[in-house]
Amino acid sequence: MEQRRTPATDWPRPPSDVSDDDGVAWAVVDQHGIVTGWSEGARQLLGHPPDEIVGTLAARLLDESLPSTTLREIQDLRRWSGQARLRHRDGRRVEAGLIAHRRTKSGTGPDWLLVCSLAGAATPADQPLTHWMLEQSPCCAMLMFDTHLRLRRANSCAENALGLTEAEMRGLRFSECDLHPEVARVERAVHRALATDQPQHVDTYAQPPGESREHAWSNLAYPVRDEGGAVCGVGVATHDITEQYWARKRLQLLNDASARISSSLDVARTAQELAEVAVPEFADFATVDLLPDSGPAPGTARPEAVRLRRVAHQSVLPGAPEAAVPLGEVSTYATDSPAAECLATGRTVLRAKFDLPNTDCSVGHTRRGASIRAFGMHSVMAVPLRARGTTFGIAVFVRHQRQESFSEDDRLLAEEITGRAAVFIDNARRYTHERDTATALQKTLLPQQMPEQAAVDVASRYLPAGALAGVGGDWFDVIPLSSARVALVVGDVVGHGIHAAATMGRLRTAVRTLADIDLPPDELLTHLDDLVVRLAADADTGGTSPTDQAAETAGGFGATCLYAVYDPVSQACTLASAGHPMPALVTPEGTVEFLDTPVGPPLGVGGLPFEATKVTLPGGSILALYTDGLIESRHMDIDQGLARLCEALAHPAADLDDLCDTVIGTLPPEDHTDDIALLIARTHTLDARHVASWELPADPAVVAQARKLVTAQLIAWDLTEASFVTELVISELVTNAIRHAAPPIQLRLIHDRNLICEVSDATNTAPHLRRAHTYDEGGRGLLLVAQLTRSWGTRHADTGKTIWAEQALDTLQPAS
Repeated sequence: MEQRRTPATDWPRPPSDVSDDDGVAWAVVDQHGIVTGWSEGARQLLGHPPDEIVGTLAARLLDESLPSTTLREIQDLRRWSGQARLRHRDGRRVEAGLIAHRRTKSGTGPDWLLVCSLAGAATPADQPLTHWMLEQSPCCAMLMFDTHLRLRRANSCAENALGLTEAEMRGLRFSECDLHPEVARVERAVHRALATDQPQHVDTYAQPPGESREHAWSNLAYPVRDEGGAVCGVGVATHDITEQYWARKRLQLLNDASARISSSLDVARTAQELAEVAVPEFADFATVDLLPDSGPAPGTARPEAVRLRRVAHQSVLPGAPEAAVPLGEVSTYATDSPAAECLATGRTVLRAKFDLPNTDCSVGHTRRGASIRAFGMHSVMAVPLRARGTTFGIAVFVRHQRQESFSEDDRLLAEEITGRAAVFIDNARRYTHERDTATALQKTLLPQQMPEQAAVDVASRYLPAGALAGVGGDWFDVIPLSSARVALVVGDVVGHGIHAAATMGRLRTAVRTLADIDLPPDELLTHLDDLVVRLAADADTGGTSPTDQAAETAGGFGATCLYAVYDPVSQACTLASAGHPMPALVTPEGTVEFLDTPVGPPLGVGGLPFEATKVTLPGGSILALYTDGLIESRHMDIDQGLARLCEALAHPAADLDDLCDTVIGTLPPEDHTDDIALLIARTHTLDARHVASWELPADPAVVAQARKLVTAQLIAWDLTEASFVTELVISELVTNAIRHAAPPIQLRLIHDRNLICEVSDATNTAPHLRRAHTYDEGGRGLLLVAQLTRSWGTRHADTGKTIWAEQALDTLQPAS
């Protein structure tokens, strides 16, 4: 390679990496091996002046040839150090210790900075430097023990840490200098270092004399050897790691707060978790208070006093004796108290040295000041609970056991922990509010009391879902129908929350409306399915945003429903299911079975038919209708749930409320995640003596005969006072059947709680109430029936229709 020389006037200045003095020799070599820099120290070391060496190959300075593998290895290093054999200008060999630094420079590429010390070996003048270095170290305490574990030397840092001079400690064992248990741990480490001839490490935590704060030290005990290599003592080097220790403690406290807080959506539980995280690691006593619902808005004009509700507290002392305010109680704080100031400003109030005589904290609670004095509370900090731009409470941290006061670092830590907890507490507050609203809505939409009817005895239970799931859309209903019949309904809306509860209310209202027109169970579910499809379409096109709706329904818009109609006259029960589990039947003999009937698609699928099934239920049979939350959970599959339901129903109690309690107590776990609706009905049979029926020919002359038959039956039932109205009703209904319908015509009287008159025929055309004009010959009969009876209506069947009218009776004969 051609050698390049640089004129002396262009010699580079000393690099910033080294100093340009006579004690250091340095040179710079570029990536091509050309010397680009040469110091005066380098001239003293090898005799070459700069103008003679700069621009030439650096290899000419070596007194030996380096293998190519060595050169390649050096190229990959960031730094190389070792002994090198160099050639002096006069030809002699120079042994030099080199350190080569690989530098990356923009523009000119990488180069190497070579540095060599010219100071030479240690001199006797260095000995005092070693002593002064150890003696004057401001952060490293040095102790020297002899082989009998007695202290011989201690530097000034160790004297300050122990509060004793070297002269006072010399000749004593370490445990005799200080009786603290942590000092004894260091002495045991010294003994192990001497016995094992190996260094021993131990961390200690103690409060130095004259200080209120606990310190942390990292101690290293190591054997000390003389010139011959024999162990002559043990040295101890101690570094104060207090700041690192407290930094780790704060980080650990933050990690604990993140892991422990937010385990539930209960406000009190979440607040208690915050207090438990702070005590005892951070404070000796902690409280969490929230503004009452009627409290003033924080951050505005400061009120005369602040009212807060205690939701959590925690203490290092058993039973939290410092607490002057019981949990759940609302207490008042004066305007100059830390709590009031914290709420008024929305910022943390730190009173490192709590001055009780100048702070009135006893307003509204005389025990507060006494508690502060009794327990010696000397440092207090009030931190606002703030989330989503709203301050809704405070967390107060107090120290009375530990002597150190709260510091600014403690303030930052408290704000970080409280800020994280505030989000979870606010989530719990919002969830609780929404849950209470949904629960109240659910209760108003469910039956407040069971209607009067004689077909069945009923008992029911409703259990909202566990705290995390929220109120759902389960419901049940008992609907009296015409002719002493009754409808039993149970349903389940998909999802949880207010949306599910409101949807449940709409479906329950729709079922009652459809039941009022006496639709068969399968037709009723078909109309209800159409309604759910329309509701789903409306939800997709307007109103609630898809995101909010998805959050509330948690799985789509739909429902299941079971609708059953029981007739106490015929003992027939007709059922239809829209994706709902079939009911359990307990026969009068005590056997339990699940009705084997077709289950249709859930409501909201649309376009698929439902099928009704008719079964006979003898008097005294028990029918149990329920939602899937009763038989299915995370801890129990459907088969297990059905088996346990059979077991609970196998020995039915005489009282249906007791039977409900037995079923509820046997099946669902305490943390059930779905609503539970349970409806149990015991059937009754209407005695044949309270039912009278006649087949009538389609002859107008039979109307008078019908009146006589009815009158005679009413006399037999001792209902003579109802004869006049009943004769008018029968005359109108039978006349309409003869004139506008087709045979066969049947007349039936049912004496239940009320008196029911029915006329059936073979046509499906139904009469309707209309206003008759002045010269109209007809149209007044149904109006007369409507005015004289409690209610009337039309019920369709496969082979015709039935027109019925019901009269309310003041006195009823018992059905015996």
